[in-house]
This record gives sequence, C-alpha cells and structure tokens, in this order.
Amino acid sequence: MAGPLRKTMVYLGLADEEYDYEAAQPSAPAAPAAHTPAAAHNGPAQGAASNSAPTQNRAPVTPLRRPTAARQAGPADMNEILTVHPQHYKDAQMIAENFREGIPVIINLSQMSEPDARRLVDFASGLSQGLYGKIERVTGKVFLLSPAHVVVSGDHAEAETDVEASFFSQP
Repeated sequence: MAGPLRKTMVYLGLADEEYDYEAAQPSAPAAPAAHTPAAAHNGPAQGAASNSAPTQNRAPVTPLRRPTAARQAGPADMNEILTVHPQHYKDAQMIAENFREGIPVIINLSQMSEPDARRLVDFASGLSQGLYGKIERVTGKVFLLSPAHVVVSGDHAEAETDVEASFFSQP
C-alpha cells in the first residue's frame, strides 16, 4: 500500500499510479514457446496478450503543432496607406486586419462619438503595442498607426508641446 506522500504525488500528477497486479502463477514452469508461422501472423498484439502479465494501456500522445513563422511585411511591401473614417466601434476589426498585414492606417475619428472614439483609440494603442508598431497623433482626432517596419518622419516637436488640446486628457 502506498504511503500518504506517494498518494499526494499521484494526486498532483507528479508520479504515476502503480497498480498492484496479482499475476497468476502457472502451476508448471512454462517452456519457451516455439516460433511457429501461425504465431508470426498473429502479430505483436496477440503475442503480448498471451503473456501472463497484464499490460498497462496508456492514452495516445498527440504531438504538439510546430509554430509557423508569422508573415513579416518588409519595407519593400509598403505601397499603400489605408485611411479609415470609422463611425462605430465595430469598424475596429477592419483597422486591425489591415494593420496586421503591415499596412499603415490613418484613423479619422471626427465622425465618432466621444466615448466610442476613446474606446477605439484605446484599442488602436493596444493593437500597435502588441504588434510592435506605433500610434501617433496627427491632428485633434486623426491618428496614424504605423507598423514596426514603417518609419514616419515629420515635425513631432510641435505636436508634443500642445498638451492642452490632447485627446487623451481627462476632464
């Protein structure tokens, strides 16, 4: 009988459960079985079943899928920019699909309500962070999502000093 430590290890999955089998002892010593053609046709499954010791069946192992390399868009693929004028938050799916493909996206939030616009900006910020891109504010309600391989040049000093007109500042 197993001790409490062994039972705990089995319960936690740290050890395999050992079953106590009572193997039937043959009354006479078994002679080695002669190899016959009939035994060869039975295959290994029948030969294993003829042994007196029971075998433990285990579940089949499912192999892990190998991760596939994500398609990385390079600078040579950059030949378009998508401009989106979302009216509802559900338009975020189209923004995400294009951004994942490596296409820079300009988001004009002027046609959205204030709460939905904030929600979409939060979504776009998480999207750009998760895919190693950047989100930049172009004007009051226009944002640029640029993938990691896209470099944007321009006058950033003026946009950073205008804190009062910030879309992100809470009232």
